[in-house]
Amino acid sequence: MPTSQNTKDLQWFLQATKSETLNLHSISFYLSQPTSACFQETENSININISNNGHSQFSHLLTVLGTSKMTNSSLRNLEFHQVNWELQQIHNLGALLENNTGIKQIVFRRNRFNTECLYELSEIVKRNGVVKEITFSESGIGSVGASLLASALKVNNSLEELQIWEDSIRSKGAEELSKMIEVNPTLKLLTIFDSSSITATPLISAVLARNRAMEVHVWSGEQGEKSSKVVEFVPENCTLRIYKLDVAGSCWVACALGWNSTVKSLDLTGVRLKSRWAKEFRWVLEQNRSLKEVNLSKTCLKDKGVVYVAAGLFKNQSLQSLYVDGNWFSGIGVEHLLCPLSRFSTLQCQANTTIKAVTFGGGKTKIGRGGLAAVLQMLTTNQTVTRLGIYDDESLRPDDFVKIFKSLERNASLRRLSFQGCKGVNGDLVLQVIMETLQVNPWIEELDLARTPLQNSGKTEGIYKKLGQNGRAETEAETDLLKDMPMVVPKSCRVFFCGQENAGKTTLCNSVAQNFSASKLPYMDQAVRTIVKPVEQAVRTVGLTIKTFKDEDTKISIWNLGGQHEFYSLHDLMFPGHGSASFFLIISSLFRKPNNREPKNPTEIEEDLQYWLRYIVSNSTKAVQQCMLPNVTIVLTHYDKVNQQSQNFQETVNSIQRLRDKFHGFVEFYPTVFTVDARSSASVSKLTQHLRKTSKTVLQRVPRVYEICNDLIQILSDWRSENSNKPAMRWNEFADLCQVRVPSLRIRSRHDNKGRVEMRRRATANCLHHIGEVIYFDELGFLILDCEWFCGEVLGQLIRLDVRKQNSTENNGFISRKELEKILKGSLQSQIPGMSSKVFENLDTSDLVRMMLKLELCYEQDPSDANSLLLIPSILEEGRGRPQRWLLSTPDCVYAGRHLECDDSSHMFLTPGFFPRLQARGIRLTFHSLQFLFFSPISSLHSTCKK
Repeated sequence: MPTSQNTKDLQWFLQATKSETLNLHSISFYLSQPTSACFQETENSININISNNGHSQFSHLLTVLGTSKMTNSSLRNLEFHQVNWELQQIHNLGALLENNTGIKQIVFRRNRFNTECLYELSEIVKRNGVVKEITFSESGIGSVGASLLASALKVNNSLEELQIWEDSIRSKGAEELSKMIEVNPTLKLLTIFDSSSITATPLISAVLARNRAMEVHVWSGEQGEKSSKVVEFVPENCTLRIYKLDVAGSCWVACALGWNSTVKSLDLTGVRLKSRWAKEFRWVLEQNRSLKEVNLSKTCLKDKGVVYVAAGLFKNQSLQSLYVDGNWFSGIGVEHLLCPLSRFSTLQCQANTTIKAVTFGGGKTKIGRGGLAAVLQMLTTNQTVTRLGIYDDESLRPDDFVKIFKSLERNASLRRLSFQGCKGVNGDLVLQVIMETLQVNPWIEELDLARTPLQNSGKTEGIYKKLGQNGRAETEAETDLLKDMPMVVPKSCRVFFCGQENAGKTTLCNSVAQNFSASKLPYMDQAVRTIVKPVEQAVRTVGLTIKTFKDEDTKISIWNLGGQHEFYSLHDLMFPGHGSASFFLIISSLFRKPNNREPKNPTEIEEDLQYWLRYIVSNSTKAVQQCMLPNVTIVLTHYDKVNQQSQNFQETVNSIQRLRDKFHGFVEFYPTVFTVDARSSASVSKLTQHLRKTSKTVLQRVPRVYEICNDLIQILSDWRSENSNKPAMRWNEFADLCQVRVPSLRIRSRHDNKGRVEMRRRATANCLHHIGEVIYFDELGFLILDCEWFCGEVLGQLIRLDVRKQNSTENNGFISRKELEKILKGSLQSQIPGMSSKVFENLDTSDLVRMMLKLELCYEQDPSDANSLLLIPSILEEGRGRPQRWLLSTPDCVYAGRHLECDDSSHMFLTPGFFPRLQARGIRLTFHSLQFLFFSPISSLHSTCKK
C-alpha cells in the first residue's frame, strides 16, 4: 500500500471529521513528533502526529472531535502519547467525553500532568458514566494523582479497569485507593506498578476484607531492580499469590483473610514469614471456610510458627492441601503439625479430616526422633490423607525409612508418596522393604524417589516397574546428571497463537510486533515499517512462524500455529514440554471470511474455541512441582465490524462463559476476553501489555532451569553469528563449543569420565529443547538452532510432501529409502531460489529421512534391515467406498477394526497427529491361515481414545 494513500495532513483529517466521512473506532495522538501528519492504519483507526510546537492544533482537534456527530456514534478508544497537558486541553477532553457516549477506553502513555490538570481530570472521571477502562503508563501521576483518582472513583459507578504502570503512587496513594475499593461496586481490574512493594498491602487487604471479586496485580522495581510481581489475586481461579511482602504487610493480609470467602488458594512460597504472622494465620484457619489450599514452602517458619499453624488445623474444616516444605522447624514442629491428623487411641476421633495432602522437610528441617515417631503415628492411624511428601531430608537414616515403609503396609488412604532428595532412602534393605510394602499395599499409586541415593545408584527401576512408572526413571536419571549445577529463573517464554484458518493470527502478530517497539521508536518510523511490509501482512501463514521480542532481559517468542488442517499434526510436535514457560492465545474471528461481513453464529465460534481448548487439554499434563494449568487467553478478531448490542454478539459472550465453566480446572483462563481489530496497533496495545506481563508472571511460576541453559542461549547465538547464521549444528560442533566455551561441560583431562561429560551435554541439549530454544533429537546427531526455519522450510514441506506424484511404483504405501531421498531432494530444491538451498547446506537427504522416521512421518517395514522399505501413510489411497491398494486381497484375510472412545471426550480428543501413527503401527499377526490387520483409513477413525 503506497505511503501517499495512508499519510495525510491534519487539514484532511479536520475536513473528513467535519464532513463525517470517517467511521473511526480508535484515535491515537502522538505529540512531540518531527512533523504534523496523520496515518490511517485501518478504515476504523487513525494515528495523529503533532509536532513539538503544535499544542494549539491538539486543542483544536479535541474541540472538533467533541462537536462531531461522527465520533459521537462510533469512537470507542482514545490514546495519548507524550502529551504535556494544559488546563484548557483537559477542559477540551472533558467536553469530548461528555458529548461522546461511546468512548470506553482511554490510555495515557508518557503523559505529564500538573496538579491542577490532575484535579480537573479527576472531576471528569467523577462525572463520566460510560468509560470502562483507564490506563496511565509512565505518566508520573504520583500519590497526588492516585489520591484524586481514588476520590473520583468513590463516586464513579461505570469504570471497570484502572491500570497505573511504571509510576510511584507511594503508600499514601495506595491507602486512598484502598478506601475507594471499599465503596466502589464496579471496578473489576486494578493493576499497579510501583517502585515500592509496600503499596500492595492496603490494596489487597481492602479487596480481601470486602470479599470483592476484583482482579488485582501489583508490580514493583525497587532500587533499580528489574520489575517483579509483588502480589496477584485472580478471582477467576480464586487464587491469591504473594511473591514479596514484609512481615507487617503479611500480617495485615492475614487479618483480612479471616472472614474472606473469595480466596480458595493461598500461595506464599518464598515469602519470609515469622511467628507473628503465623499467630494471625491461626485465627484465619479457625474462622475461614473457603480456603482449600495453602502453600507456605520456603517461608523460613520455625517451630513456634508451625505450632500456631497446627493449632489452627484443629478447628479448620475446609483446608485440603498444606505445603510447608523448605522451612526451618524441628521435630517439635513436625509433632504439632501431624497431631491433628493422627489418633492416639482407638476411642479418639481424628481432629482434622479434610486435609488430603501435606508436605514438609528440607535441608534445615530436623525431623529427629520425635518427628519420626509423629510420622509413624500419623501413617498408622490417619484415614484421610492421600498425599504425603517429605523433601530433601538429611536427618532420617535408612533404618528410619524402613520403619516408615513398614508402617505403610496397613495404610489404606495414601495414594501418592514423595521422598525427593531424602538422603536416608539408601541401601538394599530400604529397597527390599519398599518392594515388600508395594506387594502388600495395593493402594499406593505413585512413589517419587527423585534425587535419592537409591535413585542415583540406579536401583529404582524395579520399583517404578511395579508401579507402572518406569517411564519416569530415565527422565529423573537425566536430571540427576546436572543436580550440582545452580538453578535460575528461565529468561524465555513462548506464546502460542492458536486458531482456525483466516482467524487473523498473522495480522495480529504483526500488530503486536509494532506495539513491542512502540516505546523505543518514534511513531513515524513505525508507520514506515507498516507500509514497507504489505506483502508480509497479506501472505497466509504456512506451517508455523515464530517472532521473537526482547522485553528488558526477558525473551518472548510468539509461535504462530498455522490454521490449515494439513499442519495440525505439526502442532503436536511443537507442543511445549513439561513445565516449560509458555501460555496460549486462542484466536477466533467473529466473521466467516476476512473480506466479507457474514458473521459467525455463536455455535461456530464456540466450536472453534472448544477445538483448541480440547487440543490443549489433550496434550497437557499437570506439573508435579511449581507448575500450573495451561494458561489460556481468548481473543476475538474483526471486532470493529460487530454491533456490540446485537443478540448474536451477546449469545457469543454467553457461549464463552459456558466454555469457561466447562473447562474450569483443566485450563487457567485469563478473565478478560480481548476483542480487537487485528490490523490496528492501537486496538491491540492492551493485549500486548497483557503478553508482556503474563510472560513475566509465567516465568516466576514455572520450575527453574539450569543456569547453564541460560548461558548457552547467548553462546549459541554468538556461534550462529560467527558461522554465517547457520540454522543447524552438528553434534560434534556442539561438543567442540562446550569444550571451548562452557567450563562445566568441558572434558578437563584424559582421565576424566568422558561418558559422564557426554551425558551431561546431552541432558543440557534436552533441557534447551524442552524450553523451546532449540530442537534436539538424540538419535539424529544435530541441533536445530533456528526453529522457525526448521518448522517452515523443513517440517512444513515434509508434511506436505506428495510422494504419489513422483513415485513411479504402485501406491501400496511402501517406497525404498533411495527413491525417497531422490524425491526429497527434488521437492525441496523446487522451491523459491535462495530458500531451499539452505536446507541442503545444513542437512543431508539421509538426515531428512531419519528425521521423518523420528517424527513418525514414515516407518520402516523391518527395523532390523538397513535396506528395509519405508511406509509413508500419505501414499495410501483414501476416501469412502474405495478399497486400500495396499491391502492383501486374498480369501484368507480378515480385517478387524476398533472403535476408540475417550473416558473424558468432552475435554480431550485424539489430536490429528495421532491418526497416521495409528495407521502405521497396525499389528499384523499371522496364526496359521488367519491374518488380523489392525488398520483403518484416517477418514473412518473416531477422534477419541481410552486413556
